[in-house]
Amino acid sequence: MPSEQEERATLAVDQRDIGYFMAQAGSGRRQSLEGFDPDYTDIVDYIVRCTHKIWEEKAIGLIYTHYAHNAIVHSSHGVVYGCEAVVRNTLQSQAMTADLRAYADDVIWSGNERDGFYTSHRVFDTSTHTGYSEFGPPTGRKFQRWVIADCFSIENKIVEEWLAYDATAGLRQMGYDPLEVAHKAVLDESSYTRGEIDRLPTGQQAPEFLSIPEPDDPQGFIKAVLHNLWNARLVNMIRAHYTPGHVAFVPGGRKLYGYGDYENFVITLLASFPDLALTVDHQCHLGDERRGYRVATRFTLQGTHEGYGPYGAPTGRRIFLIGMSHHVIKNGRIVQEWTVFDEFALLKQLYARKGGKGAV
Repeated sequence: MPSEQEERATLAVDQRDIGYFMAQAGSGRRQSLEGFDPDYTDIVDYIVRCTHKIWEEKAIGLIYTHYAHNAIVHSSHGVVYGCEAVVRNTLQSQAMTADLRAYADDVIWSGNERDGFYTSHRVFDTSTHTGYSEFGPPTGRKFQRWVIADCFSIENKIVEEWLAYDATAGLRQMGYDPLEVAHKAVLDESSYTRGEIDRLPTGQQAPEFLSIPEPDDPQGFIKAVLHNLWNARLVNMIRAHYTPGHVAFVPGGRKLYGYGDYENFVITLLASFPDLALTVDHQCHLGDERRGYRVATRFTLQGTHEGYGPYGAPTGRRIFLIGMSHHVIKNGRIVQEWTVFDEFALLKQLYARKGGKGAV
């Protein structure tokens, strides 16, 4: 966990704008960063400003100096290997939109220069659909979406990355029907396994109910709440551990207020995927009990589409999604949340034509 001194040097970026970071460039280290370019002041500055350089200044070639040659990038669409593939995907994304603005909303991090840094970067993208893409021709419409990018970095290189986009929100704003686009896609079935979903301990036994840790263990608190809520189906966790005025940003560009909205979000997803299982893969946090905590959680969702809901009639298909959540905890309760997983990847897994790579 970062020391108080290090955390003071990397305040929540919602208190800053990109102008602050640009003005501080090259002003000296506020944190030990052996191997990083000398103009970076701390790990938050590194993540925010290299993103700005590559995506907004269009210095795409900096990927060669900021990603490892054998970098691995994970998303719900699959895994991309190698720095050259990152460059290719970035060019394709930038060809779709000429005026992208990636507003850094927060960076939650852990680690050090010796062992490497883990960062969870929450971004609000705004853009205009001005170019061709896998979805179709340009529509000229503006769109906005939440993105969370988790990165493991050491000595100025991103070695591994996990991405989650609110893709359906963007598609609808561009003027596309996500379900229609998903039907036109081809699913590479080799990417998805068909083993048993390990939600229950063994076979027919009841799920485990986890005790909720004290507030001074924010990662354990969030992990236990998520497990009980999603795996044990204890939807009463919401009223027990969220504030009545809780605000949550969830996929599809939705903003939920209070208990009723959030309970409906959970129950609707569980009804569509009755065997849904959530596995926590990584966590980090910043803060303390007095100021509150910001907790970043990366998770995997698996389930079988066997129920009716917003994704249509049951298809019997399996889903596999990478998701990220940022929770704000104050006085022992969750007051705010951002949860991102790619609903377009979900729709593709349900409705895309079956086939292998290169199928038509």
